[in-house]
Amino acid sequence: MSFSYSSSSSSTDIPESSPLIPLVVGNLVPLYVVLVGLTWALHDYLVTLEDEIRYIWPQRLNFGKFLFFWIRYYTIALLLFDAIQIHVFARPGITSNNLCVAMDAVIRVVGAISLWSVEIIMQLRVYALYNCSKRIAVVNLVLFVGSIASFIWILVYDHSRRASVIAPAIDLRLPGCPTLHSGIEWAQWVPATVYEGILFGFALVKTFESAISSLRKDGTLALHQVLLRDNILYFFGIAALLVFNNLMVVSVTHIPWFSYGPFHAAIGIMTSRMLLNLRKATSNELMLNLDSMLLQNDVEGASSETAMSTVPVRGLLPLQLKRPSGSMV
Repeated sequence: MSFSYSSSSSSTDIPESSPLIPLVVGNLVPLYVVLVGLTWALHDYLVTLEDEIRYIWPQRLNFGKFLFFWIRYYTIALLLFDAIQIHVFARPGITSNNLCVAMDAVIRVVGAISLWSVEIIMQLRVYALYNCSKRIAVVNLVLFVGSIASFIWILVYDHSRRASVIAPAIDLRLPGCPTLHSGIEWAQWVPATVYEGILFGFALVKTFESAISSLRKDGTLALHQVLLRDNILYFFGIAALLVFNNLMVVSVTHIPWFSYGPFHAAIGIMTSRMLLNLRKATSNELMLNLDSMLLQNDVEGASSETAMSTVPVRGLLPLQLKRPSGSMV
C-alpha cells in the first residue's frame, strides 16, 4: 500500500532536521514489516502442512492436538489482524486519540494470549521432563499466574497515561497511530521474559543431568533427548525474542519500532515446529518399538520351528532334520 505524507498546516516539504521525520518513519516501517511477518508465517505453514497432515491429523482429539491447532492457526489469524489493523489505520481520517488508546491495549492483549498459550505448552514440557513432578507444576503455575497479573497491572497503568502521551502527535496526520512509547511500557513484557528465563533454566538443568551419550546406535535421538533439545532451542529462542522486544521499546537497538508482527510470527512458528518435532519423535519411537517387537517375534518363531523339527531317536542323540534348500515350507 502506497502512502504519501501531507500536512494541512503547510504545503512545503518537511526539513530533514524536523522532529516529525522520526514520527513519520516510525509509522511507515510497520506498514511493510508486518507483511513480512505474515508472509513468513504463511510460507512456513505451507512448508510444514505435509507434516501436519501426516503426524497431527490422524491423532484422536486431545489436549495436545488442540494446543497445536490453536497455536498454528491463531498465529495466522493474529498476523492477519496485525496487517489489516496497521494498513486500515494508515488511511487518513481513521485514527483518533480514543481509538489509538483502545487499539494499543487490544494489540497487547491479543499478542499476550499467543505468548501465554506458548507458555502453557512449555509448562507441560517441563512437567514431563521432571517425571510429572507436582511440586514443579505448582511452582510454574504460581509463577505463570504472577506474570499474567504483572502484565495486566502494567497494561492498566500505561493505558491510563497513553492518551496524554500521544495527544500532541494525533493532529499531525501521521499514517496510523503514533509509535510513541509511554510510562513504563518498557516493562510490559519483562514478567513474561523473566518467566521464560525460569522455564529455560529448568530445561537447562535437566539437560546437564542427562547422559552425554544421547545418540542411539542407529544415530536417532530418543524421545527424552528430543524433549531436552527442543526445550533448549525453542525456550532460548522465545526468551531472546522477548529480550529483543524490550530493548527495542527502550531504543537501545536504535532500530525503528516495526510492530509486533515479526514477534508474533516467530513465536507461532517456533512453537508449532516444536510440537511437530515432538510428534515426529513419538511416531519414530513407536516404529522402533514395533520393529523391535516384530524382530523378537521372528526370533521366537524361528526357535519354535527349530525345536519342532528336532526329532528324538531311540538310543541316539536328537537328530536335526534339514529342509531342502529353497523350500518355501
